[in-house]
Amino acid sequence: MVFRDRRHAGELLARAVLERFNGNLVNPVVVAIPRGGVVVAEPVAEELGAPIELVIPRKIGAPFNEEFAVGAVTEDGYVLLNPSVPFESLGITKDYIERKAREEIAEIERRRDRYLSGFKRIPLEGRDVILVDDGIATGLTVKAAIASLRRLNPNRIILAVPVMPADRVPEFKELVDDLIVLYAPEFFQAVGQFYQDFSQTSDEEVIEILRRNREMAGE
Repeated sequence: MVFRDRRHAGELLARAVLERFNGNLVNPVVVAIPRGGVVVAEPVAEELGAPIELVIPRKIGAPFNEEFAVGAVTEDGYVLLNPSVPFESLGITKDYIERKAREEIAEIERRRDRYLSGFKRIPLEGRDVILVDDGIATGLTVKAAIASLRRLNPNRIILAVPVMPADRVPEFKELVDDLIVLYAPEFFQAVGQFYQDFSQTSDEEVIEILRRNREMAGE
């Protein structure tokens, strides 16, 4: 399966959510992971008549390679370390993790202020949360997002993604109350291989989607 673009993936995902739950959602909120996840989330929110909220996990990169994720952090300060990383043998200290976490939290706050300037936060307590991203590869930042959302006492967390590796499905089923995946291939290199157009989503596009959504949802 290859999606035309993120909007197409979101439309298919919206259909799958409707088929699975058939209106049996408790005051749903679609929580998107920027930036690409916001584009996927919009059709889901449209179908549900639900507001979009953001969760913005950030990767903590290794000192020798910022692209290599040794952990992830969320806005509330929750840090999830990559269990496959031999921290001591790589010389990655607790002080390094704490410093990088503070830097990433500052970036999270900057992005939230930019994306949601003028909009109030959507309360999640007691509501069904549909967590959306454009795909999962290693899943470290998504795991951090799930843990952070749990602290806000939602009724359920439903993870909905277009694509993820088949071997990750059992693990994520254990982490959330329900999981919707459109395609879970055995051979998986990167999320982008399953999109014809996987061009980067701009901040301006995220802001415009959120503006449209909040007006539609009356939030």
